Amino acid sequence: MKHQFVRIAAASPRLRVADPAYNAERILEVIEVQSKQGTEILAFPELSLCGYTCGDLLLQQTLLSGCREALKRVAQATRGKRMLVFVGLPLALRGKLYNCAAAVANGEVKGFVPKTYLPTYNEFYEVRYFTPAPEQAFFVDWEGGSLAVSRNLTVRENTTGVLVACEICEDLWAPCSPSSENCRRGASIVVNLSASDETVGKREYRHKLLAAHSGKNVCAYVYCDAGEGESTSDMIFAGNSMIYENGNCLAETAPFSGEICTAEADVGFLLAERRRLNTFSPSQEEGMTVSADFFAETDLLRTVDPTPFVPHEEGERRARAELILDLQAHALARRMSHIHAKTAVLGISGGLDSTLALLVACRAFDLLGKPRGDILAVSMPGFGTTLKTKNNANALVQALGATMRQINISQTVQRHFKDIGHEPEDMNATYENAQARYRTMILMNLANETGGLVIGTGDLSELALGWCTYNGDHMSMYAVNCSVPKTLVKYLVQTEAARLGGRAELVLKSVLSTDISPELLPPDEAGNIAQKTEDLIGPYELTDFYLYRFLRRGDGPAKTLYLAERAFGGKYDRETLKKWLVNFYKRFFAQQFKRNCVPDGVKVGSVSLSPRADLRMPSDASAALWIAEAERL
Repeated sequence: MKHQFVRIAAASPRLRVADPAYNAERILEVIEVQSKQGTEILAFPELSLCGYTCGDLLLQQTLLSGCREALKRVAQATRGKRMLVFVGLPLALRGKLYNCAAAVANGEVKGFVPKTYLPTYNEFYEVRYFTPAPEQAFFVDWEGGSLAVSRNLTVRENTTGVLVACEICEDLWAPCSPSSENCRRGASIVVNLSASDETVGKREYRHKLLAAHSGKNVCAYVYCDAGEGESTSDMIFAGNSMIYENGNCLAETAPFSGEICTAEADVGFLLAERRRLNTFSPSQEEGMTVSADFFAETDLLRTVDPTPFVPHEEGERRARAELILDLQAHALARRMSHIHAKTAVLGISGGLDSTLALLVACRAFDLLGKPRGDILAVSMPGFGTTLKTKNNANALVQALGATMRQINISQTVQRHFKDIGHEPEDMNATYENAQARYRTMILMNLANETGGLVIGTGDLSELALGWCTYNGDHMSMYAVNCSVPKTLVKYLVQTEAARLGGRAELVLKSVLSTDISPELLPPDEAGNIAQKTEDLIGPYELTDFYLYRFLRRGDGPAKTLYLAERAFGGKYDRETLKKWLVNFYKRFFAQQFKRNCVPDGVKVGSVSLSPRADLRMPSDASAALWIAEAERL
């Protein structure tokens, strides 16, 4: 276990019905291979030591004895390995037969989990053989010791305290699954030993069931399905194993593939989610817990997404963009309708953010049945405005049918410098921010003059870093982009460009090829943008990655840097990643005062910085802990 990632696997080796010795051999082979691959939790199917389809042979003492001997061999095979293994077998206990899962680690059987819900419908008839798990735990003699038998048995890893629970097949399908209670008792990983036969539509149903169950219980769920070797007299089994984490499928084996399902569960994220979700309430009842050592320091194999806000598949990305544009447009339309705004007023610079805001405004006006000419797009060239961005702004407004207004701010800002005694040659924060604040004043006054609403253009990433002028572009009357990260903005613009086509698409492509800049400092000698944002605050792809890990996943600096190295390996070296990580923490904490007084704006994704919704953080909170850990890395 490294940075709270746990490597888990579900295996369904080919078996022989009613041949525990043979089945144990196949299981031992898998254990040996998975141990070398660093697997820490390994599950096998329901009744895997004898086969689910034994029928009345399950009542034979010879078979029961064979399964006990096979289990002893499996236990011995785990000696010296840091691995927790679950296998299934029938056990005669206190005069009754139970369908059990055995938890095995460190060369020992740690305890037994009997199946709670026994299906006796359609092709199933388990009540013919088995007794449901009793409500109260009990103990049985085993190899000179005493072992717990409980549907609420959990296994605690000694060094980390992580709890692992287990249930069997139909227990998942039941309205009150044992795993739900065990998750409330602290289990963050649940293993299911299953023998679910394959029928039309069942695979799709499993996906829905596992997604919902792992999501509402905020857990990692390891579903191990029976496969080849089971009797085909009345059913067929496909070994369709799946691993889910908080509603998301991490891995799946295709039916009849015979493959092993492997993934790494992020236990740190699951525990952070449980702390965040106040509806996830702990149980006051105590369960039965045993201890074992089964976590090892293994390097991460899990793929780390460098752009967590942007889907990779083109169709999904297009659908996501269309949904977000709809959310933004409907929210703006609702606000304009509520306050009876006659116009929408926004600054248009020729950059990505203001372009997106204008596109959203056009959609909103179309929804309201209002003429786009009532959208007042104001170009306010200043000291740093380049010809390319100015031309892009003009061409875009014309192509979309909005009303263009141009107000050059240079002379007025120069007079302001004279009023306050600022030397224009000193291109400090005053030089830059005076331009931003004057532009905001123009927009606000034009909105008053036309009975309009000032539309904010700033995005989520800028808000996270405080890359906005306080009471300048920081302020508006409604902020449509406030929860859209910079890495996603361009895909929204691309999607709208493809939808609009024609001249608008050509202009939008030009906007997309322009460097990101506030254009507050003069251009270079060739007339090109000199002030490039990412040179000053870091690449936005890193900012968005760090923001996602910090707010959505609850990761600390060490884990974040570890994951960043895997996500951006080959593109940025460790020192560069560390430099911008430290910068992220410094800016994020220092700029909270700007976020604590932002205007309304629609939330479109899982991360938002609104002080009224997602982030309640004092403006004077210290970043010392985060920065110290990051700088030590």
